[in-house]
Amino acid sequence: MLRKSLLVLSCAVAGLAGYKQHPASPPPAKENVIAAGEIGSRLPDFAVKDLQGHEISSAELRGKVVLIDFWATWCQPCKKEMPGYQKLVDTYGSRGFAVVGFKFDTMMDTEDPVLFARKIGARYPLAVADDELKQKFGGIEGLPTTLLYDRQGILRKKVIGFEYTSVIESELKPLL
Repeated sequence: MLRKSLLVLSCAVAGLAGYKQHPASPPPAKENVIAAGEIGSRLPDFAVKDLQGHEISSAELRGKVVLIDFWATWCQPCKKEMPGYQKLVDTYGSRGFAVVGFKFDTMMDTEDPVLFARKIGARYPLAVADDELKQKFGGIEGLPTTLLYDRQGILRKKVIGFEYTSVIESELKPLL
């Protein structure tokens, strides 16, 4: 009888040792947070005055394919890219494409930014990128930096350094 009681008790203890309590409901799924400026991140909220004194905001860009270009007057590759971005706006602007250029303010301009833009033919909105704005885009590692967002405001392409307009155009077309 004692042996039978010990056997039952041993089975009960062994059963409890392997017992793991499960929560009533599964834990909430962890949301994948993508760092600003990384592929898959969202167009950050911003509102700035352009070089002409007009307001530019992310709110007015919602629903459009957006190219954000970080540039400077002293950046030779920027001078080569910006006219191509204007051609893309001229070609695809009516289909919901927009470009905004953010001028770096870390070094002194080599010429007046408004005259610079006029001389190279860039007519899309241009504004100064202060440190806070640069951080909203994840920090800028080099110039030029080009960010292409889809209509949902998701970053689909990021280029640090010069890129040919034709390459940007091939990435842009499927997003329109």
